[in-house]
Amino acid sequence: MSQVNRDTEAMSKHDAYGESLSHASVLIVDDEPGMRNFLSKTLEPHCKRVAQAACPKDAAIILDTAHFDLIILDNIMPGCTGLEWLSQQRKVGLYADIIMITAYADLETAITALRSGVTDFVLKPFRANQILTAAARVLDRKFLQRDNYLLRHALSVESEAARGRLLGASASIQSVRTMLTKLAPLPTPVLFTGQSGTGKEIAARTLHGMSNRASKPFVAVNCAAIAPDRIAQELFGVVDGDTSRHDGLLLHANDGTLFLDEVAQLSESVQATLLRVLEDHRIRPSGAEREIPLTLRFLFATNADLPAAVAAGKFRADLFHRMNVVAIEMPPLRDRTEDVVELATLFMDHFSRILGLPALDLNDAVLLKLSRYDWPGNVRELRNLIERSVILGHFPDDFAGTGQRSGVEAIETLELVEQRHIVNVLDSCNGNRAEAARRLRVPRFAERRHGVRKPPLRVGRSRERSHRLRTRRRAGRSQQGSRTWHPHHRHPR
Repeated sequence: MSQVNRDTEAMSKHDAYGESLSHASVLIVDDEPGMRNFLSKTLEPHCKRVAQAACPKDAAIILDTAHFDLIILDNIMPGCTGLEWLSQQRKVGLYADIIMITAYADLETAITALRSGVTDFVLKPFRANQILTAAARVLDRKFLQRDNYLLRHALSVESEAARGRLLGASASIQSVRTMLTKLAPLPTPVLFTGQSGTGKEIAARTLHGMSNRASKPFVAVNCAAIAPDRIAQELFGVVDGDTSRHDGLLLHANDGTLFLDEVAQLSESVQATLLRVLEDHRIRPSGAEREIPLTLRFLFATNADLPAAVAAGKFRADLFHRMNVVAIEMPPLRDRTEDVVELATLFMDHFSRILGLPALDLNDAVLLKLSRYDWPGNVRELRNLIERSVILGHFPDDFAGTGQRSGVEAIETLELVEQRHIVNVLDSCNGNRAEAARRLRVPRFAERRHGVRKPPLRVGRSRERSHRLRTRRRAGRSQQGSRTWHPHHRHPR
């Protein structure tokens, strides 16, 4: 059989039992070698990882070194039954779902098993498809519960960045994208800094999407939005009694990316625990005796001055240095004014579509106000302004661009915005000026500035207005006895 046929057959097998099984790690605990080998050969083509244990003692040792999504457990074993072993493991911390296999089952055993936390029962003898179906069913439910939990968490923090993407063509944003590309294939922690609203979470999501973890969970946690007395439980989990447990956000994010925003707000005790997790890649939920190994990438963000917080004794120096392997500072919007046109246009299209309301005209006057404003709230403030304006049907009367830029400086900034926009359109047209002029809705470019041909009128002017102005200019040249106007001649100032 060729490699292509084998790959096709393997893919069809995965499709038959669902994607959850293919991403799962499974531990088989059975004293019979023949049963262990049968289960291993059945599960290995369909699972990410399969391990074996010949007795409960060996299984406990394996669980101390690795995390498993599912345990297939035999009940009748020498020295200790599966149910007895399961009860012991629940007390120290067991974080896997259980399928029990047995040839001796009665109603009392089944009730005891369910009370002990067994997810499913499979009676011996069984066929390969029976155990695969049972495993797929258990894992589908497990990952569905995880996804629902993460979805509720995302909705609870009302994260707008979940729907966003890193926008802009300014040099500062291009530099951020270049750094993200370098970091994407690496497990290195990254610290995002910058003012509120500059897009730190969006940059973190972009980095996750560019990495080989893109199909795995991305869990964003706003450390300032969780009560200090609850954040340790939310992050690391809780084990209470033999059966009650709460899997923390770190465990739910396993194999994926954990993004901790406003990390400067963490309490000293949580900082100490987090430092240990970063160093050992293991967590110990509250009340548990066993640590859980994790494969997790950490991303951090803050708008606080962490070196100053360290100097003041408000943030652990060792944790800061452990986080600060690579730092990316997100530029404020006032330093990337050339991106305002793209951002405002995309936000206008977005809110007009989702709200079912007409888009507003981003004319010269509006662009001048947008470029004159300093945007203390950065991209988030611009987004909110566009949304509010679409709802109102007009731009707020009190929005007059009250920032530091004014007069000639503001006009020059607007011209720079226009030039950037023209360059971007030219790039998208592969240098075809005629096609770029068509997209910009202006005549062929008539003046060259900064390496590009500038349209005789600013972007956004209507065709009717452009036609009137061209007619007046041509009439003036005729009266002066000038030569016939040509699109490549320079326009009078």
